[in-house]
Amino acid sequence: MKKKRLAAGILCAALAAATVLSGCSTKKTSESNAGTAEGGAKTEGSNEPAVYKKLYGAEAATLNYLTSSSEVDYKIGANVIDTLVEYDNKGQIKPGLATEWTYDDATLTWTFKLRDAKWVDNTGKEVGAVTAQDFVDAMKYELTPEYESSNVQNLFGIIANAENYYNGLVYNGGADKDGKVWQPVEFSEVGVKAVDEHTLTYTLEKEVPYFLSSLAYVVYMPAYGPQLEELGKDFATAADKMYYNGAYYLEEFSPQEKHIMKKNLLNYDAALVYIDEIQEIYNAEYNTIGPEMVKRGEVDYAELSSDILDDWLSSEDTKNLISRERPKTSYSYFYCFNFNPQFDAQYEPENWKKAVNNENFRKALSSALNKSKEVSVLESATPDDFVINSITPPNFTFNAEGKDYTKVGDMANLTQTFDETKAKEYRDLAKKELQASGVTFPVKVLMPYNPSEVNWDKECQVVEQQMESLLGSDFIDIVVEAGPADGFLTEVRRNGKFAFMKCNWGADYADPETWTDPFYQKKGESGYELGYKYGNIAKAIEEGTPSADAALEYFTLVDQAKDLKVDINARYEAFAKAEASLVGHAFVIPYSISVSKYIANKLDVFEGQYAPFGVSNLRYKGQHLNDHFISMDEYKANQDANEK
Repeated sequence: MKKKRLAAGILCAALAAATVLSGCSTKKTSESNAGTAEGGAKTEGSNEPAVYKKLYGAEAATLNYLTSSSEVDYKIGANVIDTLVEYDNKGQIKPGLATEWTYDDATLTWTFKLRDAKWVDNTGKEVGAVTAQDFVDAMKYELTPEYESSNVQNLFGIIANAENYYNGLVYNGGADKDGKVWQPVEFSEVGVKAVDEHTLTYTLEKEVPYFLSSLAYVVYMPAYGPQLEELGKDFATAADKMYYNGAYYLEEFSPQEKHIMKKNLLNYDAALVYIDEIQEIYNAEYNTIGPEMVKRGEVDYAELSSDILDDWLSSEDTKNLISRERPKTSYSYFYCFNFNPQFDAQYEPENWKKAVNNENFRKALSSALNKSKEVSVLESATPDDFVINSITPPNFTFNAEGKDYTKVGDMANLTQTFDETKAKEYRDLAKKELQASGVTFPVKVLMPYNPSEVNWDKECQVVEQQMESLLGSDFIDIVVEAGPADGFLTEVRRNGKFAFMKCNWGADYADPETWTDPFYQKKGESGYELGYKYGNIAKAIEEGTPSADAALEYFTLVDQAKDLKVDINARYEAFAKAEASLVGHAFVIPYSISVSKYIANKLDVFEGQYAPFGVSNLRYKGQHLNDHFISMDEYKANQDANEK
């Protein structure tokens, strides 16, 4: 078998600098140190079972990790379903359900050898063996239109014939809206195969430099095939309607009441699972009640909002209960403009549509957003440490020479957008142009927030006051409105019920293309796929607005970058040019990397799995439950130890 040498080199360049690949080999990657699995975990310093308790305030809409792309939904799946590969606490890739893998460049085929692993039910009882067929059946489920998987787009153009099979089922020999005919395709033609019980292959549509890193995401998770066939749409609608092969199994799922996950003693890596039980208790007011329950010793975790932080820091009773989240390089926050408003008439959607399609209007808002002032709500001491000027976070990935992607090509020219003088200049230009097109002032700017997110309401207040003060309340009227705590993503962003809103994106794999996913929209012969995309900037092209050319420029640049598969430096330069175009035309305003929240926590966050993409950061595996809350001194010592 001819192994892929050039692509493996590209994979090393793409992944190694982000500390996600341990020993990139053109031959074979295999497991070197497998843990033994026996015994239970105890709280540090105690003989009692380790039971980790916390509150939550946003409920999962589904447990079905094969269909949902929402982190709120799949964070349980991350802990109860194992993936082919996973990451250690330093971000190094390691074997998961796969013990070794090879790649054949002639056939674009990855081959994975699976370990012996078990499926269990929601009582921890063994159901059957995990086999290669479970990965095949899971992908077939995702590619079945009636199950409405929002992950299916992640397979199109990646797995051979995935799109042909899916659309063949949708159109059955008929034509789509662009007139393209999709003939039925047998699933046997899709590039996923169970060679035998312990051998799985994926055949790709094209070269995919980042494919290995994408395997730690939900779209490539397995499911027990016989159960999928039996339950269909009812799969994962309750704790007893799915099986588990991960570090934990879900014993109880009572929506808006509690979730209970218990250690899976039959997991192959059970020796590295130190928490016996995780209890998540629902409370809509968890942001305010959680810290008080910490003081009373009733929970082991709470987020600390900015309005109580100073008191906690100054009190002898609480100052040593405070630590922080692990810094995240996997999430980027940015402000989106909505080009397809679907909000109520009272917020004047048609007036907004005219305004948002004026580039000077967008640049006025972009230049008026004082990022440092807003971030100071979350981090008052060093807010500028978290402000970014690109969508891609710094140090996410590096080119073949080891250069940070955010410093490559046109990305290097992206600088701080906040500029009071320019904001007023753009405002004056926009006002003149918009008055001529019939826009009424002030333009109402609907800016919703999720009330379950700590401090988001306070951020909105700062933005409203600061931007209206700079640009004038006669120019914009920012309307801050609380959305629903449950289902916020679907109800607000995906349904277009916002004008201007802070959004975020987490990387799914180690390549700059992942940061185009929220914005890029594929063009067909009769238009663009609107789908779930952030802001739906393709509407500008569809409707021939003044921003149509700029939107088309971005899409074209992304298309060109996607076509570069081998020369990683050229690929990164091309994606950098596309992102610079997106930001330069103010379709989106880069804001910040994820600010590490102040928390009270009995876990050492640096013990957990880490990767700047996928589901690794959501997993409890590898973490010990301490008998005390981690102090800031301990946090810093743990961080220093992790970085050695």
